[in-house]
Amino acid sequence: MKAIRLVGYTFGGLSAAYAGYYTVLYLTRWEWQRALISAALLIVVEVFLATVLLLTRLSRLEDRLEQSDARVEEVRKRLEQTRDPVPNRFNWLRSGDLTDVNGSRTFVFVPVLMVAGAALSGVAMVLQKVAGATARPGAERRLAGRLAALTAPPAAGTAALEDQPAVPPARTGRRAIAVVAAVAGLVLVPLLWSALADATQTRAEKAPDAASTTMVFRVETRGDQSPQAVQLAAQDLWETCRRSTASENGDATLNRMDAGVYTGVVRPALPSHDVMRLRGCIEDANTNRTSAVVLGEGQAERRG
Repeated sequence: MKAIRLVGYTFGGLSAAYAGYYTVLYLTRWEWQRALISAALLIVVEVFLATVLLLTRLSRLEDRLEQSDARVEEVRKRLEQTRDPVPNRFNWLRSGDLTDVNGSRTFVFVPVLMVAGAALSGVAMVLQKVAGATARPGAERRLAGRLAALTAPPAAGTAALEDQPAVPPARTGRRAIAVVAAVAGLVLVPLLWSALADATQTRAEKAPDAASTTMVFRVETRGDQSPQAVQLAAQDLWETCRRSTASENGDATLNRMDAGVYTGVVRPALPSHDVMRLRGCIEDANTNRTSAVVLGEGQAERRG
């Protein structure tokens, strides 16, 4: 069982790290559709790990409850063993106890000679019988539950008292590892957060000293693969992605080079951050039943 849990935790942890890494990677590349898919996978893995952890804790609680019930039942059985097999709570009414040394019956107990005492004794006997028949199991179980804490623990799986150290050994290694992990987390989390925010924020940059930015990419469609369908998909993808940049790109043309290969030219040239956003949008290809791959990019220098 422990091996299965270890395999589950290992698989879930590696899957979460894998999905988290690609979520951050796709965000920095401005590939939003892939980032959403990776983030959804990360959430699914986290729910899986939380479910496994809760099931493990519930299983431990169930085992503890079963062990506690077993100990309570054992104590209750011991209480039953100490009970008189033939209970008689009004021993003074037995005739054998009311004889003297010579064997003659004395009947000198005053309440027996009184009608009121006999009536009260009868009522008390009835009440005692009713109370004993109704409250005995619950009372004994509650008493056994209280006494279970005073019982000795089970001997199976426990070391002898003389074999246990008087003072538990100091776990300096675990404490050092925990401190190092906490310090590393406090340092790395702000750095990663700042790097991710810097890579995904929209900001205006200084335009490069170039005439235009050229991007060559290949477009493939699923289903209808006719030249007209591919041309329409490429045009739709280009018009969508060129508007994802922060710079003004009113002069943006798309030219067909080969079967499925197109060249997009933006004038004036885009800054490096906008080039990254444009490339990420094209490769993300959020157009229906369309995929694209960037083959190359470059900038044309100004003449004169």
